[in-house]
Amino acid sequence: MLDEFCEHHGYDRKHAIKLLGDQLPKPKGGVRPGAEPVYEPVREVVERIWKASEQLCGKRLEPALALWLPHYGKHYGSLLPAQKKLLGKVSAATLDRLLAPLKAEVPRRLCGTRPGTLLRTQIPIQGEVWDEQRPGFLEADSVAHCGSSLAGDFIWSLTYTCLGSGWTEGRAVWNKGAQGVLEQTRDVEKNLPFPLLGMDFDNGSEWLNWHLVRYLQERVVPVKLTRSRPYHKDDNAHVEQKNWMWPRQVLGYARLESPAAVPLINQLYKETWGPLQNFFLPSAKLVAKHREGSRWVRRHDRPQTAYQWLVSSGQLGRKQAQRLRDWYYAVDPFELARQTDKQLRPILK
Repeated sequence: MLDEFCEHHGYDRKHAIKLLGDQLPKPKGGVRPGAEPVYEPVREVVERIWKASEQLCGKRLEPALALWLPHYGKHYGSLLPAQKKLLGKVSAATLDRLLAPLKAEVPRRLCGTRPGTLLRTQIPIQGEVWDEQRPGFLEADSVAHCGSSLAGDFIWSLTYTCLGSGWTEGRAVWNKGAQGVLEQTRDVEKNLPFPLLGMDFDNGSEWLNWHLVRYLQERVVPVKLTRSRPYHKDDNAHVEQKNWMWPRQVLGYARLESPAAVPLINQLYKETWGPLQNFFLPSAKLVAKHREGSRWVRRHDRPQTAYQWLVSSGQLGRKQAQRLRDWYYAVDPFELARQTDKQLRPILK
């Protein structure tokens, strides 16, 4: 019949199929054409974990499911055997398709870095990202919670990321003064599960000051200090990519201009947001890249959390590793997510 239709009217076969298909009666009641969706029984489970895990992409959410599912039954009830089977074999692409309707757009950002000139000659330029796989080498950066204007006084977030493990700590300061940055850096060093060996930062005045340099250098084993090239964010790539996952994702782009919020933000970073990110939210590391024509092709390893990397690396002492394991088994990701929302309300007020 289709051949006869094309012969009489001179249509191409594919065009004829489209014309005839448009004339067919449409299914009633919004019934989806094609086979029944396979992963529909676990859609609600995936959406709950995705929202609690700060909206991970499919490639990071796939390995994260194994970390979150043991705690799921305590909060939402036990899963059926068929659901467990589906969640065990779901792919990253399928997760992205399931969550596509829930995605949201991200607003633009402002940059508040101002150059510090006093120690530019004393702190050497690194010129490239450290190739360090030992835990303890940190990149540091600051993020302005200024809203749409950098004028006036407001809160800044400080982000510290370990190159080897991806372990990240965050703190808040008022107006990024040198003394405040020093106090929070000291507190971060006390909270790290490994010794501080090196620190790399940009050319901002909050980092290039004598208070911080003396603290890091005047010790038995000085901390290695380097700075990035001006206007080269790729030199601090590890911490720059954490600026969205840490300050922006939890505090957004609103202007925070109340000094009373600083201790509340630090409590949030230390007690809930930090453990949630480091123990239960995997991230991928770049392992290789090559150029094909005009574009770069990048290959990443399987996403894992900072905790998983530290424990499997064998570079922690026995007591350090055991302390980290005890901390991991003592926390619940769903409870951390709920505590994050609870602690966030008075801050955003």
